[in-house]
Amino acid sequence: MKYLLPIALVYLLVLSCEEPKPLSSVDPVNWDKRTVKSALSDSLESGSTFLSIYSQIYLRTENDQADLTATISLHNPNREAQVYVDKAVYYNTYGEPIRVYFDKTIFIKPMETVQIVIDGVDKEGGTGANFIFDWKIEPNTNEPIIEAIMISTYGQQGISFVTTGKKLLRS
Repeated sequence: MKYLLPIALVYLLVLSCEEPKPLSSVDPVNWDKRTVKSALSDSLESGSTFLSIYSQIYLRTENDQADLTATISLHNPNREAQVYVDKAVYYNTYGEPIRVYFDKTIFIKPMETVQIVIDGVDKEGGTGANFIFDWKIEPNTNEPIIEAIMISTYGQQGISFVTTGKKLLRS
């Protein structure tokens, strides 16, 4: 019995020395595999989409917050045409850019969805984070559909909701 406490302390020390896991939100899919290598047509139409993200929300009071995991989905709703996304920038509640996921044009194949995950432990965005996506499409095709689902569980309670991107009138 007298050795139980020292063994428990050593065990806790070993567990606390574990390397922290990298955030998936700062290690996204390999965007280089999706980078457009050749020049795009001058006839492409450009646009930008604003998407609100909530990596945290208030629960009962301003001091009681829940951390959420956000999955951002960029959908190409076209059956035959690709969608091109030039840039994806993540901003915090104060409008400060947190990170740029890519600033080289990537492609999204017809009917494909590409995702970015903001881990629940990633609190940089805060309660009013958002993204701006700059994109290009062929004339007479559908613009990308950009959505996010935020989710978390606390004990027996679950919280989840969806936000949908809004096309900006001016980039």
